[in-house]
Amino acid sequence: MESKKYKFRHSMPAQLRFSDVDRFGHVNNSVYFSLFDMCKTHYFNDVVGTDIFDRMAPVVVHIEANFISPVFFPDEIVIETAVTHLGNKSFTLLQRALNERTREVKCYSETVMVMIDTVRNISVEISEDFRRRIKDYEGEELC
Repeated sequence: MESKKYKFRHSMPAQLRFSDVDRFGHVNNSVYFSLFDMCKTHYFNDVVGTDIFDRMAPVVVHIEANFISPVFFPDEIVIETAVTHLGNKSFTLLQRALNERTREVKCYSETVMVMIDTVRNISVEISEDFRRRIKDYEGEELC
């Protein structure tokens, strides 16, 4: 997983709270997952809308993160998000946290998500509508 080779089209500032800081003065590693989660919700709302999730929803099946350097309170950070792969039932989301001023990557995360039918609670194929909206946003070269 390397975050520099992707063009991130979606970006969102992520406000840090004083409670996000651990006793060493930097943002605790667990906080990044909450920030990534908040920003992936905004990505889905902005890119595919909310109407597409009437009967289906993406759920996390795997997540990993690489912590490059610490973020200190009150640094201003931005979370960038991109879908990097579309499979039949799953897709991969790449996110990274950057210092807004220096553009230094502080952490990046790769998440594999599976689409589920929210009524039957089973995995389902990604709908053509969802696939089209992602490709329209990310570009046709997306797998």
